[in-house]
Amino acid sequence: MDETTAGTPFDDEPALPGFPLEPKPPATSPYRVLARKYRPRTFDDLIGQEAMVRTLSNAFDTGRIPQAWMLTGVRGVGKTTTARILARALNYQKADGSGAPTIHMPDLGLHCEAIMESRHVDVLEMDAASHTGIDDVRQIIDGIRYSPASARYKVYIIDEVHMLSEKAFNAFLKTLEEPPPHAKFIFATTEIRKVPVTILSRCQRFDLRRIDADKLVRHLARICAAEEVQADGEALASIARAAEGSARDSLSLMDQAIAHGAGIVTGDTVREMLGLADRSQVIDLFEAAMRGDVPTAFAALRAQYDAGADPTVILSDLATFSHVVTRLKLIPDAAKDPVLSEAERTRGLEFAKTLSVRSLSRAWQILLKGIPEVQASNRPVAAAEMVLVRLAYASDLPTPDEALRALKEGRTLEPGAAPLSRPPAPSGPSISGTMALAASQPRPEPRPDPAPSAAPALRLRRFEDVVAMAGEQREVVLKRALERDVHLVHFEEGRIEFRLIDGASRTVPNDLSRVLQSWTGQRWMVALSSEAGSATLHHQAETAEQERKAGAANHPLVQAVLAKFPGAQIVNVVDRSEKTADEMIPPPEPEGLDGPDLDGDDDV
Repeated sequence: MDETTAGTPFDDEPALPGFPLEPKPPATSPYRVLARKYRPRTFDDLIGQEAMVRTLSNAFDTGRIPQAWMLTGVRGVGKTTTARILARALNYQKADGSGAPTIHMPDLGLHCEAIMESRHVDVLEMDAASHTGIDDVRQIIDGIRYSPASARYKVYIIDEVHMLSEKAFNAFLKTLEEPPPHAKFIFATTEIRKVPVTILSRCQRFDLRRIDADKLVRHLARICAAEEVQADGEALASIARAAEGSARDSLSLMDQAIAHGAGIVTGDTVREMLGLADRSQVIDLFEAAMRGDVPTAFAALRAQYDAGADPTVILSDLATFSHVVTRLKLIPDAAKDPVLSEAERTRGLEFAKTLSVRSLSRAWQILLKGIPEVQASNRPVAAAEMVLVRLAYASDLPTPDEALRALKEGRTLEPGAAPLSRPPAPSGPSISGTMALAASQPRPEPRPDPAPSAAPALRLRRFEDVVAMAGEQREVVLKRALERDVHLVHFEEGRIEFRLIDGASRTVPNDLSRVLQSWTGQRWMVALSSEAGSATLHHQAETAEQERKAGAANHPLVQAVLAKFPGAQIVNVVDRSEKTADEMIPPPEPEGLDGPDLDGDDDV
């Protein structure tokens, strides 16, 4: 969190320690942006990095201070700021000359102000993006031999270290591994994967996390109170979402919003500034698309576009809301998230009750694939409309396995249960939504049925039928266990007894009882037995295969072939009953080659 700290107390929250409220500058003084004015000065001012602060606190308290740190994370989470605070902590010294390295710095020390303003002679900052060569690193290596001029340690802060050349990295290796006792290194990078492993192994690494949106909202609220700026919760939530976990980005957007709204920050001004769509209108668009109401969805998209919203942002907001609804469906406590608006919370809960996870997952996939299409299109509105068409007509389609099962069973391929009630269909042959796809398919004529009857219950008469049903229902783990781990003792409809091999999962009986009840609609008793039972199905299949190969090997014709071709082996034996219809038809015999059947059957 590069450029952030707390301001004054907001509501009942205490002010963050270590940061004094600055007096308002004179009118003639140049304006300092919020990202610089509220930059952290101590570890207490950092927000969202509690794990790193705890580790550093313990290291300083116990004297286990490494020679180098590697700070990584996205932009604006505090890498450079943390490096300066670390340099201040290493060189903390009170006015009377006392003090030791510590992260507890309630008062400014002798070197603190100069270090935080990046003008201390013993704390050298280098931007590796503009100093990438080995000559720049050689200057550091040559100067590291000399003791610090006034501070306790010489601290080298190298930002964007991944930009260094390969030779520059290699020049660092020996010095970084065994630096003089008065030298410390602090590296910062946004591309940790580009840093050589040889460098990473010599540093203590800290991954600075994105700041949670709710923490950013509270942080922005405190700063608005300190700046005497009026800002509503919806505006702060929009800025926190747009910042994507970066404190510096959020403060930059807040600066822009204050200027845009002339000191009053509202949700409307932030949406207008960022080109965002109204959240309530996004929810209306989501409802129309999931209901299959294409005309209403088109009208809502056009209205938001005319109001200044970017089509790509609209689809991104739709994807975000679909994720919100999915979270509310799976985790009802997610409604307590302070970042959610009241409309998102109330209407999202309503959608979560009616929409299935399948529909929400498919909507997310369609929107996620449609956003790059809109970005790359020279007609973004048209591309966004086509994405909405896909979303409206495919939101409740059956999954591929459901469609395949329906075709196998001879049922009409109908769409899945409509998640939302569709609007009345217009007069005429046109049908909106997925129903149009189903209606366009040729339907078989209904068979005459004198009286409706209940569907016959599934009958499993053999243990092999149970195993086959497990395969059809894609219970792969259970099917494998039934084939390889089960010695069947007794089987009848409604009751199964078997013995498990050593090392088999003890949950097989419960799992089998549960799926059998769901398949057949009746309760099955599955029990373990101490009797030996029959061989496993896998062993029976292997034994049968061996017998078939042994029988084939004793056939005179096969023996003649094996003798004719040394090294040949019998790979597989196919019974005539397993041949397909085409294989059963013998090929035409060449003229003049009629002769007696050698093996006694009709095979050719």
